[in-house]
Amino acid sequence: MRNKKNIIYENLPITAISSEGYGIARLEGKVIFAEGCIPGDVADVKIYKSKSSYEEGKAIAIKTPSTNRVEPFCSHFGTCGGCKWQYAAYTAQLDFKEEIVKSAFERIAKVALEHIEPIVGCDETQYYRNKLEYTFSNKKWLTIEQVESGDENIVRDACGFHIPGLFDKVVDVEHCYLQGSISNSLRDAIKKYCIERKYTFYDIREQKGFLRNLVIKTASTGEVLVMLVLGEENEKKIKDVMDFIHTNFPTIDSLQYMINTKRNDSTYDLDAITYKGSSHIVEKMGSKKFKIGAKSFFQTNSKQGNVLYNIIKDFADLKQTDVVYDLYTGVGSIAIYLADDCNQMIGIEEVKEAINDANQNKLLNNQSNCHFYTGDVKNIINTELYERHGKPDVIITDPPRSGMHEKVIIELLALETPSIVYVSCNPSTQARDIALLSEKYEVIKMRPVDMFPHTKHIENVALLKLKK
Repeated sequence: MRNKKNIIYENLPITAISSEGYGIARLEGKVIFAEGCIPGDVADVKIYKSKSSYEEGKAIAIKTPSTNRVEPFCSHFGTCGGCKWQYAAYTAQLDFKEEIVKSAFERIAKVALEHIEPIVGCDETQYYRNKLEYTFSNKKWLTIEQVESGDENIVRDACGFHIPGLFDKVVDVEHCYLQGSISNSLRDAIKKYCIERKYTFYDIREQKGFLRNLVIKTASTGEVLVMLVLGEENEKKIKDVMDFIHTNFPTIDSLQYMINTKRNDSTYDLDAITYKGSSHIVEKMGSKKFKIGAKSFFQTNSKQGNVLYNIIKDFADLKQTDVVYDLYTGVGSIAIYLADDCNQMIGIEEVKEAINDANQNKLLNNQSNCHFYTGDVKNIINTELYERHGKPDVIITDPPRSGMHEKVIIELLALETPSIVYVSCNPSTQARDIALLSEKYEVIKMRPVDMFPHTKHIENVALLKLKK
């Protein structure tokens, strides 16, 4: 019997798209998930995983391309692991994402498809991210041509993104289409300068090296924050590099650095040191302002975030007398954006640093009707909170990809709040939760929003009303 993992299926017609962004084919009653394919392709697919009811593989040849297939615009496509849908026309990407939402709700929540409004696409499909994090590495990923050249003098220092599945290899980015402003020129200048100075790039296996990460945040206001994460505490070298950045990029509004000598890249427990400028930059959403620090979380696509928040606002349809609970509030951006339209806005978030940011943003916007609490949502929404602020007239919930905890859903069912606006970056877990809520709630309408062009990721907003 042949090894299933070495099977190549030839001329497979791809008929649909999965929630993970793979093309779907069907063969002899079995589902084939094909990486690198889109509906309309006919492809040869090599299998790398085989189960009784499905198999997973990767396209090794596109025999007949879909009419929606286009040429990728980035020279790093297929290597760095980002923007995996570049080979699909953007209009087709929107169709795929809308279909992913419809499929999840039809399959899991049994929601009638007429409730789903057309997806909202991005006006800007390149340079749309306001944050990028690059990795410095002394193990640059070499192209086949570089390997075959036998050139032992190739510089192995790199600044870019990890190769998928290879934690110690980094693609040396020449140009990234995800972030505009000074992002590309800044990355290249720092890399060139540090190679010339023979400063060491991080070795993740040996857990040593001077240069570790570069974080660049940009705001729609034009402000820029740069944080250099360093693996060594060397005052002389730090001053040299930070002065170089400041001298050559004087328009940076917040220049910071951080020392990380841990075995992981997490920085939430580390201090960011402001070298020049402010400790933060300011982003705007509508009439609201938000402080963005080195460790702050914020919507990664500011312009489309504004679109998303307006849809949430429309679905919530708030009245000046309403008490609103914003579950998983993060830095309070949704809460503050909507606070003028209600009586009280109660935000709950378990990450202490995020609530600290939320309280700063509350002061920045003079939003006295916002009240933020730190803790796990399932433990915070209780009788004590209701006695303090009253039961909610509207609940807005924007949980992580894993969705809401079962205890939260049980509490929402017991509360019987008239309206719930459920925002999610994972239609499958959103549909699962809404199926559980369907005991007392019905879906009135939904609207998908594309926040991340050329990727499988999608946001979906659903309005639920208490059944009469």
